[in-house]
Amino acid sequence: MRADQLARAARWAGAGALPALAVAHAAPVVSTFGPLRNRTMPRLAGRGRRDHIALTFDDGPDPLSTPHFLRLLDARGIRATFFLLGSMLNRAPGLAKELAAEGHETGIHGWHHRPLLLRGPRTTYDDLARARDAVTEVTGRPPTLFRPPYGVMNTSAHLACRRLGLTPVLWTAWGEDWRKRATPDSVHRTVTRDLTGGGTVLLHDSDCTSAPGSWRTTLAALPRILDTCESHGWGIGPLREHGLPHAR
Repeated sequence: MRADQLARAARWAGAGALPALAVAHAAPVVSTFGPLRNRTMPRLAGRGRRDHIALTFDDGPDPLSTPHFLRLLDARGIRATFFLLGSMLNRAPGLAKELAAEGHETGIHGWHHRPLLLRGPRTTYDDLARARDAVTEVTGRPPTLFRPPYGVMNTSAHLACRRLGLTPVLWTAWGEDWRKRATPDSVHRTVTRDLTGGGTVLLHDSDCTSAPGSWRTTLAALPRILDTCESHGWGIGPLREHGLPHAR
């Protein structure tokens, strides 16, 4: 999550709330800060086998962009984890079904792409449950993974995940590919700068919450990212092959 978005979400969440309740609700937000999370919360960060990289995408399925990623990954013989937005899946259920049928793993990104700090416990649970049920109905497989919008977890989200049998997973490296000024070179450089064996990569297969057309930048950067991983001898695949314990 960008620093300005995190600060804005925190201000909104705290407005009009009792300080003690706000702190209790937002305490796990410290996991948002990558260096701290990667050192102290390896499971939440998606730290897995040292010879493997987990490739993950957020914000789909998008009929405009996701098929391009599926074709590229299929040509490379690689499967990934796609964290689906329920609101996007609702518009393109056939694409989500195709994605799962091709062997890709599906997790949920919630129904709406809104910061969890702006939601209460009931709203959080309902949002996650709605997305989980939609993915299950379309793909025939109940998802086991959850990635929160903007990478911000809170107490309500952790409790909802426990009730729904979901494991929250963030990332160890991202491409900042949502930015208007991102280029294929900058996305590749940003991902690989922080990437080590056992890492989890976050990219986006849709621009529904990003700069318009940003998915094209991500798509252009992806072959170089895959080449770099392979040059280090790292296998590339979904989180289910990453050695992470999944909640059930």
